[in-house]
Amino acid sequence: MASAISANRAELLAIANAVATEKMIDKSIVIEAMEEAIQKSARNRYGAENDIRAKLDPRTGDLRLWRVVEVVEEVEDYFKQVDLKQGEKLQPGAKLGDFIVDPLPPVDLGRIDAQSAKQVIFQKVRDAERDRQFAEFKDRAGEVITGVIKSVEFGHVIVNLGRAEGVIRRDQQIPREAARVGERVRALILKVERQNRGPQIFLSRAHPEFMKKLFAQEVPEIYDGIIEIKAAARDPGSRAKIGVISHDSSIDPVGACVGMKGSRVQAVVQELQGEKIDIIPWSEDTATFVVNALQPATVSRVVIDEEENRIEVVVPDDQLSLAIGRRGQNVRLASQLTNSAIDIMTDAESSEKRQREFAERSKMFEEELDVDETLSQLLVAEGFTELEEVAYIELAELAAIEGFDEELGEELQSRAGEALERREEASREARRELGVEDALAEIPHLTEAMLVTLGKAGIKTLDDLADLATDELIAKKRVEQRRRDGARRERSEDKGGVLGEYGLSEEQGNEIIMAARAHWFDDEPATEDGSATDGEAAANEEAANAESSQ
Repeated sequence: MASAISANRAELLAIANAVATEKMIDKSIVIEAMEEAIQKSARNRYGAENDIRAKLDPRTGDLRLWRVVEVVEEVEDYFKQVDLKQGEKLQPGAKLGDFIVDPLPPVDLGRIDAQSAKQVIFQKVRDAERDRQFAEFKDRAGEVITGVIKSVEFGHVIVNLGRAEGVIRRDQQIPREAARVGERVRALILKVERQNRGPQIFLSRAHPEFMKKLFAQEVPEIYDGIIEIKAAARDPGSRAKIGVISHDSSIDPVGACVGMKGSRVQAVVQELQGEKIDIIPWSEDTATFVVNALQPATVSRVVIDEEENRIEVVVPDDQLSLAIGRRGQNVRLASQLTNSAIDIMTDAESSEKRQREFAERSKMFEEELDVDETLSQLLVAEGFTELEEVAYIELAELAAIEGFDEELGEELQSRAGEALERREEASREARRELGVEDALAEIPHLTEAMLVTLGKAGIKTLDDLADLATDELIAKKRVEQRRRDGARRERSEDKGGVLGEYGLSEEQGNEIIMAARAHWFDDEPATEDGSATDGEAAANEEAANAESSQ
C-alpha cells in the first residue's frame, strides 16, 4: 500500500482491484480509501488548513488534486478564501460567493506520508470488510453453519467461517467435548451483534434449536413440514427430549425421526457427542403431553394448575426415582418441554396431601361458619375451598347440594359474608397499626389484606406505592420444588412482586400504580385543548413501558 500513492496509474488500479478481490468488498470503497489517504497526505504537505480534494479515475487511473476556495470580498482565511481578482485568475467569470477549484501539482510522498496513507487505506478497508461481514450474517441467526476451529482462547472456541469468524462461548459448548484446532465443526448461529471491533457472530452447539436443525437435515419429513418439532429441551451432552407431531395421519412422527434401525436419530446423536434423545409424540392436551414427556416412568394422575402454571404429577412409589431421573434430569427436561413447573409425588404423598388439605379446609369452614364437622366436610367434598366461594355463589347452586335447602343456603351465605367482614375489619386494624395511609384503601383492586402486606413491606404512603414499577408490585415469586433420592426439597427465590401471592393481573397492576401516581399531577394546569399535561403524558408513558416489559 505504501507504494500506491507514488505508483503509476496502472499500478494504482491493479492495487485497488487486488485489495477489493482479496477482501471481497466493492472496488469503489478501495478507490475512496485511496483518495482519502492522498487527501490526508496532501494536507500534511500543503497545510492541514486547506480544503484539499483528490479524485482517482477508476477506469484510467488518472489522479487529480485540487484545493477548494471561496470567492469573498475581503479575505479572512487565506487557506480557504480568495478575493475576486485572484478568483478570476483561477476561474474566469468567478463571482462573489462562488466556490472554485485551484488545481495542485501531484505530490511525491515521503516514507512517513506513505505510511500514514497506508494506515488510512487499511482502516477504511477494514471498516468496509466489517460492514460486509455484518450485512452477510445479520439475517442468518438460526442457521446451522460449518467452520474450522481456529483457536481456543480462555475456553471459548474461535471458528473460521470462511469470510468471517464466529465464537462458541464456553456456556454454549457441549460439556466434555474436546475442541481441536483445525477440526471442522457445525454450530447454530445464535445471534450477530455489531460491536466496535467488528461484528460478533455468536455460535452455539448447546442450544435446543441446534438439535432441531440437525433433525431437519436428517429427516426429510421435518424439512418438508410434514412433521413438526413442537418443543425441545436439552441437557447438553447428556440427554434431550423433543415433542413431535405429524400433519399427515399416515406418517408416524416418532418412527420417521428414529429412521430405519435408528439411522436418522443416531446421526444426530453422534453429532451431539452421544447425547441420548427421547422422541415423544406431542399432544395439545397438556396432561397427555406431560405423561408422554415423563417417559419411561408410568404416571398415575396429573393435576394442572393453569393459574400458577404448575403441574402436579402423581406416580406409583416404585416409579418415583425413574420419573425424577438421575439428578432430577428427567423431570427437569419434561418441565422445560412443557414450559411448566412439574411437582412429582407418590400416591402415598398425594393421598396425604389431599387429606391434609381436606382437614384444613373443613376446620376453616367449621370455625368461620360456626357449623358442625359433618356440614363443613360436605362443603369441602363439594369443591368449596374459600369463604368467598360460599358467599358469592348462586343461591340455587348452593341449595341444590344433596341435603341442603334454600333456607340453609341463605344462612351459610349470610355467615360467610359476616366472616369475610370480620376478616376485613381485622386486616383494617392491622393495616392502621402498621401506619398504612387510609388513602391507599381508596385505590381500586386493593383489599385490606393486600394493604397489610404492603405495610409489612414498608409501603405505607401513596408515594411509596407510586415509586414501584408494575412488575415490582404483582410479579409472582418463583418457587422451585425438586426431589432427589426420594427426598423433597423446596427453594424459594424472593424475586416476586410485593403482592405476587394475590394473583393480580398486569392490567390491574397498572391501574393501581397509575391511581397511586394521580396525586402527583393534581396541581398541574390542564392544557387548553384538553390534552394530557406533560406530567400525565410521562406517567402514561412509564405505565406503558412497564406493561411492555412484562
